Amino acid sequence: MANRNIYSVAQVNSYIKNMFAQDFMLRQVSIKGEVSNCKYHTSGHIYFTIKDAGAAMNAIMFAGSRAAGLSFHMKEGDQVIVTGSVEVYEKTGAYQLYAKKIELDGEGNLYLKFEQLKHELEEMGMFAAEYKQPIPRYAGRIGVVTAPTGAAVQDIRNVSSRRNPYVQVILYPALVQGEGAAASIVRGIRMLDEAGVDVIIVGRGGGSIEELWAFNEEEVARAIFECHTPVISAVGHETDFTIADFVADLRAPTPSAAAELAYFDCRTLLNSMQGYQERLERAVWNKIDVNRAKLERYGTRLQYLNPESRLRDRQQYAADVQERIQSAMEQKIKDKRH
Repeated sequence: MANRNIYSVAQVNSYIKNMFAQDFMLRQVSIKGEVSNCKYHTSGHIYFTIKDAGAAMNAIMFAGSRAAGLSFHMKEGDQVIVTGSVEVYEKTGAYQLYAKKIELDGEGNLYLKFEQLKHELEEMGMFAAEYKQPIPRYAGRIGVVTAPTGAAVQDIRNVSSRRNPYVQVILYPALVQGEGAAASIVRGIRMLDEAGVDVIIVGRGGGSIEELWAFNEEEVARAIFECHTPVISAVGHETDFTIADFVADLRAPTPSAAAELAYFDCRTLLNSMQGYQERLERAVWNKIDVNRAKLERYGTRLQYLNPESRLRDRQQYAADVQERIQSAMEQKIKDKRH
């Protein structure tokens, strides 16, 4: 019993804390899991538990770290990646995660990035209505930036064949998701802008936020904003919104809807032209009738005011006067004889 080493609780806790401190991996570790028991303390510290299906760990983010390491309001159920150090709290002997940085995992993180970029570009005025260009009513050449083999391009072709097969379509086969997609979309926009098309459709079919992410990249937004040609954005389904939708001159809920907006219906145009022709013909004939009636009135008036007619009247008047004078003279001679 005399040879036994006996330690205090504080000594053991201190020893264990030093062991954790000397472990290189635990000094800087990133742990993925779900947030629970999240509490924002009045001091500014955040206390929470990070857990998965198999285990849980207490965690804390101090107020000083929070300013630089947390860009969103963390709540129960968030899927996060917490980066920090695992250390022992000597007073209780419990280990916990001291967070230096917290990021939303997966879609949550992308949504946060989306909101941040949206706010930045909006502050710069890139969504302002005064920069929106009108979509031409009768486009003769339409550029399309999308994948060459997807539902979007097929939908656009279907609308084209139905509404106006005479419009020229120039397709730029772009990558619409994955590595290099944003750069590919930018090249397509710039090439079609230089080609002098009347309007450009930029888009793709539906998908998750990760699959649509290329249309949330700042370089794509700037390419659309700087484009001299009007741009219609048509990304995903009606409920999907991307940064490209806000920057574009017009947002269409689907690629099919974009085609409906870009392609004028030739049958409607022909019907309108026929209606205009009939209205023009009626107007011309009405004008002719009005002018004919006016001409007849002028002819009658001219006939009445014709000098020749007036001269004949004067001649008739003079003949009548002469005849009366002659009669009067003859009567006077007869009276003298008697």
